[in-house]
Amino acid sequence: MTDNAYSAFIPEIWSQKLNYMLSKECVMLQCVNRNWEGEIKNQGDKVKIITPADVAISTLSSSNITYSELEPTSQELLIDQKKFFAFKINDVAQVQANADIMEAHLKNAKKAIEEVQDAYILSLHTGVDSANIVGSEDAAVTLDKTTVYSKFVELALCLKNSNAVTSGVRPWVVINPTIESYLLQSSEFIGAHNVADETLREGAIGRIAGMDVLVSTNLTDVSGKYYVLAGTNEAITFASQLAKIESLRDKDSFSDLVRGLYLYGAKVVQPKALAKMVVTAPSAPSVPTEPEDDLEDTGA
Repeated sequence: MTDNAYSAFIPEIWSQKLNYMLSKECVMLQCVNRNWEGEIKNQGDKVKIITPADVAISTLSSSNITYSELEPTSQELLIDQKKFFAFKINDVAQVQANADIMEAHLKNAKKAIEEVQDAYILSLHTGVDSANIVGSEDAAVTLDKTTVYSKFVELALCLKNSNAVTSGVRPWVVINPTIESYLLQSSEFIGAHNVADETLREGAIGRIAGMDVLVSTNLTDVSGKYYVLAGTNEAITFASQLAKIESLRDKDSFSDLVRGLYLYGAKVVQPKALAKMVVTAPSAPSVPTEPEDDLEDTGA
C-alpha cells in the first residue's frame, strides 16, 4: 500500500512542535508562573508547591537572640484538566496535500487548546482576595471612556495596597475587545508604540495605571457581567503536559486517525497578588462620524 501524504505526521514530531507552539503567544500564559511544571513528568497528576513562611523582624533589646521556627506551607497543584482532540484524515486529501499541511493542522490544534486554556485560567478570578475587588456582584462597575482610567487606577491600587507590586514586578490586566475600545479613547492609556522602556509582555497592547494590558476574547460576560482580572505572575501557578499524540489506521475507511491528549492545571497560590473588577457588560461605544458637508444653498 502506498503511504498517503499524511504519513509525515509522525507522532513524535507532532508532539515536539505542538509543545513548542503552546509555550508561545497564549494570553494568559503571559500572566502566570510555570515554576513547577517540570515536576509533572515525575509526579503524575499532582504537583506539590512549597510556599516559604514569612520572616519576623524583632528589636534587639538584650544580648539574647531568640529564633522563630519557620513553617512553610504546602499546597497541591492538581492536574485535573484533561482535553483531547481527535480527527480523521481521508486518503483522498493526499492529492491536494502540500508541505505546509502539517503546520496548518498544528496551528488549528494549538488555537483550540488555547481557547479552553485561557477561559480556564480566567475563571480563577474566584480566588481573588476579598479586599482586592473593585465593584461587587450587586453593584457592578459601569465603564465608559470618562471613567475607565479612574477604575483601572483603583484596580492597580488594590495590588499595591496588598504589597503584590514591588520593585521589578510588573502587574498585568486582561480585558476584552469591548473594554479595549473604551481604553483606546482614554488619553491616559499608553499605547505599545509609546512605551519607551520596551518591557511590555508579548502581545500587550500598551499600559494603563502601571499595568500591562492584554486582550482576550475569552473574557466573556457571565449573567451580564465581566470579571476583569489583574495581578502579577506570582499569583497563579500553571502546569501542563501534552501527554500523547498518536496516529492509527481506521479499519472502517481509507483514512488515518489522529488523536492527542493534553493535561493541565492551575492554582491561585497568592490570592493577594490578584485583583478583579466586576463590570457591567457594556455595549460597544459608537464610532464618531465626520460631520456632513453643509449642502444648503447659500445663493453664491
